[in-house]
Amino acid sequence: MSAVLDHPGHGHAAGHDDHAHGHPHGWRRWLFATNHKDIGTMYLLFSFTMLMVGGILALGIRAELFQPGLQFFNPQLFNSFTTMHGLIMVFGAIMPAAVGFANWMIPMLIGAPDMAFARMNNWSFWLLPPAAILLITSLFVPGGSVSAGWTMYPPLTIEAGMGMDLVIFAVHIMGASSIMGSINIITTILNLRAPGMTLMKMPLFCWTWLITAY
Repeated sequence: MSAVLDHPGHGHAAGHDDHAHGHPHGWRRWLFATNHKDIGTMYLLFSFTMLMVGGILALGIRAELFQPGLQFFNPQLFNSFTTMHGLIMVFGAIMPAAVGFANWMIPMLIGAPDMAFARMNNWSFWLLPPAAILLITSLFVPGGSVSAGWTMYPPLTIEAGMGMDLVIFAVHIMGASSIMGSINIITTILNLRAPGMTLMKMPLFCWTWLITAY
């Protein structure tokens, strides 16, 4: 016989309490996410969105190069497209996709309950959308976006206007996001491994991320 008795109304009250004090739902679930899978999913969705934006710029580049001479864009806008394509693909698509997979996989592979700094994990993601907005906005400011190539070498960078300022600010924000993500991954791998999971028993995926994060 069970030692636990279900009193009338008790189950309903408990369910009500769980509903009232459980995890946030709807948009709050994503805005305040601390679950590594939710944050990993947001990273991957952001990466896919940036892949589409960078792909549209790539289509514009190839359309302009389809025939000799000017087809659609003036040289300054063409150079801006190549610059923004590179920045968006590297900092907006490739890196967030990698961090998204890391967020999803690392805690499960090493037996950790979550990432070491769950709230910092949330913050490191939510720095990316404002940075992406700054990058894309730079195409529409007076003088246009930076047209110095995605490596942004001088002296071309000092000839740009407001668009250069927006791009520099965006890259700094994305760098801060990347640094916080790296700290989180390193700390998670070094401190939250399951009992018996030594570094030499750790999956290769986690090793590659430990080295990459450093």
